[in-house]
Amino acid sequence: MGPQEFLNILSQAAGLKTTPRHCYTEENRMESVADHSWRTGLMAMLLSGEPEFQEADMNRVIRMCLIHDLGESFTGDIPTFKKTSSDARKEDALFLEWVKSFPSPQKEEWIELLDEMAKMETREAKIYKALDKLEAIISHNESDISTWLPLEYDLQFTYGKENIQFSDYFKNLRQMIDEWTKEKISHASK
Repeated sequence: MGPQEFLNILSQAAGLKTTPRHCYTEENRMESVADHSWRTGLMAMLLSGEPEFQEADMNRVIRMCLIHDLGESFTGDIPTFKKTSSDARKEDALFLEWVKSFPSPQKEEWIELLDEMAKMETREAKIYKALDKLEAIISHNESDISTWLPLEYDLQFTYGKENIQFSDYFKNLRQMIDEWTKEKISHASK
């Protein structure tokens, strides 16, 4: 990859730094897509030493976490409760078209990762998707509850539940997050 191609890819990806997500940070700043993607990668790195994940290629999971929302650099973030299948297809098509412009071997690696992530058949893809969902609910719990929409009080307990069922670690983590959510809601109602 030449320096100009490298810089072009980074410039497009830099858009995620200022692409807002439907969530606020603890400091009451609107979260960016880059904030979310970075932390999913960090979560994968932290889990790489856990016995349940020893057989998984966690380097591959980290790579998935880092690239999974780059399509939003073209479309912006659409909250899950507003995103249609048409929105998802458009985002995926723009992302894939961009990746196809990459030089080899990056193009082939990214296309392979995107295909694996879409099919959700490998342990690595399932781990990445679980982390993606878990990071979102953790972020919501960290944000001031005054920023939550009414529908998010229930969504906090249901979002991504199906994506963690393959993992005892994630089910235990989710249980702790749900308790945190209950406490947050309880304190807000007082």
